[in-house]
Amino acid sequence: MVEQEVRPMDQAGTLRAMKKNPNMGEKRTQSTTRVFSITSGKGGVGKTAVVANTAVLLAKLGKRVLVLDADLGLANIDVVFGLAPSLNLNHFFAGDSDLQSILVEGPLGIKILPAGSGVQRFTRLDSQQKLLLLDALDYMHNDFDFVLIDTEAGISENVTYFNTAAQEILVVTTPEPTAITDAYALMKLLSNQYHEKHFNLIVNFIKNEEEALDVYRKLTMVANRYLDISIDYMGSIPKDKQMVEAIRKQQVLVQLFPESKTSSAFEALARNFLQEPQSLQAKGSIQFFWKRLLDFGNKG
Repeated sequence: MVEQEVRPMDQAGTLRAMKKNPNMGEKRTQSTTRVFSITSGKGGVGKTAVVANTAVLLAKLGKRVLVLDADLGLANIDVVFGLAPSLNLNHFFAGDSDLQSILVEGPLGIKILPAGSGVQRFTRLDSQQKLLLLDALDYMHNDFDFVLIDTEAGISENVTYFNTAAQEILVVTTPEPTAITDAYALMKLLSNQYHEKHFNLIVNFIKNEEEALDVYRKLTMVANRYLDISIDYMGSIPKDKQMVEAIRKQQVLVQLFPESKTSSAFEALARNFLQEPQSLQAKGSIQFFWKRLLDFGNKG
């Protein structure tokens, strides 16, 4: 039997249309916090750069953004922003500080919850620590339009927790075969064991858009055959030597090279974040800001 090619538009809403209106997504009379986990099956795919650049662009569009560094053993989001926080999430989980005291401010007013580095103690959160974080975030005095969670790479217990606690999952991969395989493995685990049914995909380090769409087609074809999930294509980011320079200077690329092709790609991704979600209903798992989400749903 000849396999039928899976095209990007085969799944409803897969390629989200980009709108040029910078105020898009502001029609609601009451706002709700949208929580994205940015995750990957493999390290080295540029996940943290995606988080940092998207956060800056969302803030530039007038959104209130919180970045949560969920790589609790090898944190680096603070390094990307050129920050040196004195407190981090390790102090929170140890009971030495509250969440408000840990918050640091990044570019354009972005709030950041930095994690610690080189400490193994919190690389596997227990149930009490998970609920403690959930509760503390839910009752923070600050209101945010977006929370971007930068997970660690792989399929550890912390990774699955932060992905299931987020409202939306964004999987970052590259055209490398190992990265594609690991991205599928992560989605398979989250689908089979945690009943996640919807994923967003971004393909990083591409040579051209067709290469990114080919990755999407491959993942969708296998997912359609073996998994009961949907994958939305959120866009692609070109391979760019300027990214290395931005990291070296501890600045985000979209601020250092705002006119570059890569910055334009990040802008398209940020605008895709502003698209109205398919559903405002909470998932079956415990979620960050679930109370606010349910309150919004009841009043909407």
